[in-house]
Parts: sequence; structure tokens; C-alpha cells
Amino acid sequence: MNARIGLACVGIAFCAWLSGCSMGSAAAGGKGPQSEGMSFDQLAQTDFNRTVSIAMRDNLDSLSRLLEKLYRRNPAEWRKTGAVDLDAALVIGRQAIQTGAPPPELASLHDVEILAVALDPAYQGDRVGAFIFGMANMIIGAHNGKTRFYVADGLEAQHVYNAARNVEVAAWLLASRRNAANQPLLLANEMSATANNLSFEREFGQLVGRLDLVANLLDENLRRVGINYMQGLLFFNFLPVR
Repeated sequence: MNARIGLACVGIAFCAWLSGCSMGSAAAGGKGPQSEGMSFDQLAQTDFNRTVSIAMRDNLDSLSRLLEKLYRRNPAEWRKTGAVDLDAALVIGRQAIQTGAPPPELASLHDVEILAVALDPAYQGDRVGAFIFGMANMIIGAHNGKTRFYVADGLEAQHVYNAARNVEVAAWLLASRRNAANQPLLLANEMSATANNLSFEREFGQLVGRLDLVANLLDENLRRVGINYMQGLLFFNFLPVR
């Protein structure tokens, strides 16, 4: 009976701790490092799993911001969705990323294939929605189709590295692709005598930086497994049994 009471107290204390940590994170108000409140699924995550999960969260946030920025610069694109206003179009685009459902006319395509079509001058659909969905699909695909990561999950450093390079290519194509009238397919960064807007470049740079960091950490993580094993053999000690 005492053991059960003790376990119950530990459980209650742990739940209270989770709640307290969660409230502490929310109190940050968006200023400073953005962590997450404690949740039970984090018990199945290593420190590295948490790092990759937070990096993925931030990557999806960057794509969400890019979606809005591109729609604002190219309002004709969001109107192709059939949405009544910009906010409704943003909901459609973000839900597509969450569910992994591409625009109907691109249903048979994936990741870089969708990116290629989105930046094809012949494409008549919502170019912004297709571009951002293709980016998200490509980045998530490089992480084995997952957005949260746990102890049993494995990732390929080369795939994540390749995703970073794909983001660089996509950013360059976005800035350089033009239609038959020599007009940009999509308006993004603006540098003129009256205005300078490089916010797109910053978002792409952050995406590349996070992906490269995860790729390097994956490679280092695998290397450390081997080193730790060899160190364990080198400094092997018997454990006491009484």
C-alpha cells in the first residue's frame, strides 16, 4: 500500500512538474530561445531527438512565413486557390503541409518534382502554394517523412545535407526564373531606390543553416557512437556484484 501511495505521489509530482515547465515556456512571450513545454512523448526522446524535432518545427515555421510573404507579394497566386481572402488561403496552404496532400493537379508528384513544376513558366496553378508545399515535402522526406523524432528513429546525414542544397537551388531559381515576357515568375526579395526587402533571403538562409547543422550533427553522432564504444573497451571495468 505504501509503495502504491509513493508511486502515486511521484506521478502527481511529475505531472505538476510537466505543467510548470510548460507554463514556463509559454511565459517567454516569443522573446529569446523558443523551446517547447514538457510533454510525455519527450520521455521517448534523446537530447539529439529533441534538437532535430525543434529544428524541424522551426523549418516548418519558416516555410509558413515564406508562404505568407510570397502570397502578399503575389496576390494573384492565392486567388487561384479559390479562397475568399489571404487568411483562408494561408489555412489551405498550411493544412496541405500538415496533411502531406499536394494540390490536386500535382498529386502524382513528390518533393523536388513539385518544386520543378512550381518554377516551370508553363505551370498555371497556384505557384506559391506548390513551391512552398514542394519545399516542405522535400525537407520532411529527407527526414524519413517525420516531423518529430524518437529513440528508435534513424536519419541519413546525406539526405538532410542534400535537402539543404536543394533549398539553396530553390532560392536561386525563385530569384532568377522569368516568364516569356521576361518578368519574374514570383516576386520575392526587393532591392530598389525606394525599398529594400531581403526577408526572403534571411528565411532561406535560416532553413539552410538548420539543415546543415542537423546533417553535421547526424554525422558526428554516428562517429561518437564508434568512439564511445572504443573508449568503453579501453577503460573497461568490471562492475561490483556485492
